Amino acid sequence: MILSDTHIKDRIHSGELVIEPYDPDCLQPASIDCRLGTHFLKVNESMHSHITLTDEITYTEINQDFIVIPAHSFLLATTKETFKIPNGITAFVEGRSSIGRIGLFIQNAGWVDPGFEGSITLELYNANSLPIRLDANRRICQLVFCKMTSLAEQPYKGKYFQQSQSVGSRIFKDKELLKSVEA
Repeated sequence: MILSDTHIKDRIHSGELVIEPYDPDCLQPASIDCRLGTHFLKVNESMHSHITLTDEITYTEINQDFIVIPAHSFLLATTKETFKIPNGITAFVEGRSSIGRIGLFIQNAGWVDPGFEGSITLELYNANSLPIRLDANRRICQLVFCKMTSLAEQPYKGKYFQQSQSVGSRIFKDKELLKSVEA
């Protein structure tokens, strides 16, 4: 069941769902808009001939109030907001229609597990043939919250728990890889 604006607002006011800073103007009928933060990561192409699933990726860190994404380029960004998603609620990240209409794809893996705490790293891809400038504090995406059929036995405490800015891929820390290294 997708939560309505009424249910989202009730959970925020009760403290069950934490969104900081919370802006009531970002509340939509069945979601909440998230704003762009000021921290960005770009793969440091001079450090890699290719990317693997087993090696840590080196990123160039950018801290500023705007970012220009070149045509056909990828980078990571963060939400201005931080979240505490309660057990029993999950969320997914969706791009805003107005943003998609300029050719900016937001998130490739936009699932937020119950128990997640932190800011949300956004995967941004400029599919346009022109650069796109994005300014911090602008509404960039939305979170849609869903009530689960029951509480999770193991709420999220994974490798992105309590991130406070953009975080690069940590796929090299996947359990199956660690098990094969230990064997």
